[in-house]
Amino acid sequence: MLNDDQLLRYSRQIMLPEVDIAGQEAWLAATVLIIGVGGLGSPVAMYLAAAGVGRLVLVDDDCVELTNLQRQIVHRSATIGWSKVASAKDTLAALNPDIQVATINARLTDAELAKQVAEADLVVDCSDNFVTRFALNEACVKHKTPLISGAAIRLEGQVSVFDSRQDDAPCYRCLYRDGDEESLTCAESGVLAPLVGIIGSVQAMEALKVLAGVGEPLVGKLLLLDGRHMEWRTLKLRRDPECPCCGYNNN
Repeated sequence: MLNDDQLLRYSRQIMLPEVDIAGQEAWLAATVLIIGVGGLGSPVAMYLAAAGVGRLVLVDDDCVELTNLQRQIVHRSATIGWSKVASAKDTLAALNPDIQVATINARLTDAELAKQVAEADLVVDCSDNFVTRFALNEACVKHKTPLISGAAIRLEGQVSVFDSRQDDAPCYRCLYRDGDEESLTCAESGVLAPLVGIIGSVQAMEALKVLAGVGEPLVGKLLLLDGRHMEWRTLKLRRDPECPCCGYNNN
């Protein structure tokens, strides 16, 4: 049951017919695993914390650097040198003391990643490399945990939702295969600060929708943003029967 303070804090969400008390309670009862607390993970963590997701698990093995502050808004000048998870937890605690924030200052092994995925209600992928994305996708498919995937570089971004609980829903490996691993980084190619905010905000929105059953999440769709011209495109994704992760021969 929501207490009086929670009813007031989350009142603007509760008044939405699609959310109501039941939706807010679903968020407060949820555990969300966020992989990466950088450019994408910053708005994801802050919006999910502000919205009242009851428990956030932050995973990142990096420390805050001066170059991060241009776009990683969960961190501050005062936390340069801190681990990113400690810096983010400090910000989130000030933003909403009503929630729990757990931190893992490490790069998880496959077994550890699988354990965290199994214990989460939903996973948000805010990482910046294909090795992590592939491992995370595999764990999410195995445990049927919804995965919100996002990426942003230069002036371009993308978001999709992969939910193996749904029949014939594609997974991340249906979209990307071995040989696609040569991903660019912000350090190599640059990124405009608001871009990661836009993509991360969409990821947070999709996470809340999935957790509370609101609207129609981006399952089977790839949302693409061309920030240079501020144009959005949506592509349809289908499950690949030959996918090395979720293909029919692997089930």
